[in-house]
Parts: sequence; structure tokens; C-alpha cells
Amino acid sequence: MKINLKERTPQLIAIIGVLAIVMAILIGFLITRNSQMSDMQEQFTIDKQELEDEYEAISLQYEGFKFSVQNDSLLYKLENEQAKVLRLQEELRMTKASDQAEIKRLKDELATLRKILRSYVQQIDSLNRLNEQLRAENRQITDQYQRTTQTLRKVSQEREQLSERVSLAAQLVATNISAKAVNDRGREQSRLSRSTQFVISFTVARNITAEPGERTIFIRLMTPDGSVLSKSQSNTFPYENRDILYSMKRIVEYGGEEIPVTMYWDIEEFLMPGTYKADIFADGHHIGTYSFEMKD
Repeated sequence: MKINLKERTPQLIAIIGVLAIVMAILIGFLITRNSQMSDMQEQFTIDKQELEDEYEAISLQYEGFKFSVQNDSLLYKLENEQAKVLRLQEELRMTKASDQAEIKRLKDELATLRKILRSYVQQIDSLNRLNEQLRAENRQITDQYQRTTQTLRKVSQEREQLSERVSLAAQLVATNISAKAVNDRGREQSRLSRSTQFVISFTVARNITAEPGERTIFIRLMTPDGSVLSKSQSNTFPYENRDILYSMKRIVEYGGEEIPVTMYWDIEEFLMPGTYKADIFADGHHIGTYSFEMKD
């Protein structure tokens, strides 16, 4: 039986049209699907990058806390958590953006890390408040200590000043000082050529604040050329942190009332005319001085 192509042509055209439409629809679907897949892949990549940025941010937070936390126990915990963040960061780096199951797990891990971090933030804030309170108390104690120290220093200075005043009040004083040269008969002379002795007389004044007891009194006779008359270079006594020569010394019993003292110097050396000076010392203090003129 022969097929009449002329009669079949409309049917073939209809079939070809339907196939063309189906192919067009299929091609459109495939293009749309590929576009959607591309968009999804791009979104997966963006989501992974955002997750990496969040991990980096939380890692930096842990790193920053390490420099501000002084508590060793808490610092140890922070370092452990930071190590965990770094490990998860490495896992995220090795994970494909399309592996949504692993990406979700790492997101859940990040949420847990944030909760832990918030608890550490609360602990750090609590410790900081406690430290600030302790610093405030320490400043208060330091200020109080400084005020107490200043008060003690002031009391000590006042005590020293009082002690100095008491010491000065108890110091002996030589009054009514006189000095002269005499001959063998005890007659006063104005010329050295006729003199055999210097006689130094004075009164130790009354002082009831001075401690009673024996006192050693020293006299230094100074010649016009500035030298000190002394029978021996070993005749010294302490004065102002050094030992100095004396000409004469005498031990007296002092009971607080005034006592007269007379001391003698035998002239056995050649002496020049001019101004002679007698300085009197007791208890390490200079208690009197007197100058007199002698002729040749």
C-alpha cells in the first residue's frame, strides 16, 4: 500500500512543530537550571566567605582578650578556645562551598563558640570590675599610707626639733670670761716678756635642765698667727666630727648651779705680740670665747 506523502505532510509538520516546541522548552529548562546552579554555587561561595570572616572575627576577639586578661586560669581557657577556633577555621578552609552539610555543622559550631565567648566576656567584665574595685581600694590604702607617713615624718621632725631645743636648752654656757697674763708673783702683765702664765677665768652658768655630773672643759688658746698652744699633739678632743687640739682641760662636777672655773697656761715658748683668743668647749659644744691683747 502506497503512502500518500501529500496527505501525510500536515501531520509531519505538526509532529515536527511539537518536537521543536519540546526541544525549545527542554533547552530553556536546561539553561535556567544551569543559571540557577551557577547562582547557587556563587551563593555557596559567598556564604562560605562570610562564615570564614566570622571565624576570623571571633579568633581576633580571643586574641585581644589574651592581652587584657591577668587571670591565669581564665587565660588558659581562652587559649584553648582560640585553638579550637583555629582548628575549625582550617576545617572550613578545606571544605567545599557546595558541601552544605559540613557548612551547616561549622555554622552550628560557630554559634556554640559565640555562646562560650559571651560567657567569657561576662567573666572578664566581672574580673575587670573586681580589679577596678581592688585598684580603688589600693589607691585609698596608698593615700592613707602616704598621709600616715607624712604625719609620722612631721611628728619625727617635730620630735627632732624638740630634741634639738631640749639639747640647746641643756647646753652649758660660759659667762664672765676673762683672760690675762701674770708674772711669778701673780701680778697682771701687759707684756709677754714679763709674763710666766696665762690665766683664764669664767663661770659656768646655772642651768637646771642640764644633766648633773662630771664635765670635762677644754680651752684652746690661739696665738696671733692662728696656731693653737698645746703641750702635746696628742692633746685632742672630738668636736664636729673631727679631733682638734686643746691647750688646757679640767674636769668639774656640775650640779646645775653656776660654778667658777679658772685654768692656767705656763708660758714656756716664744710668743709673739698681738691678739690672743681663748675658746671654751664642753660636751662637744663651743660655750664661750674671749680675746685679749699682749705686747712684746
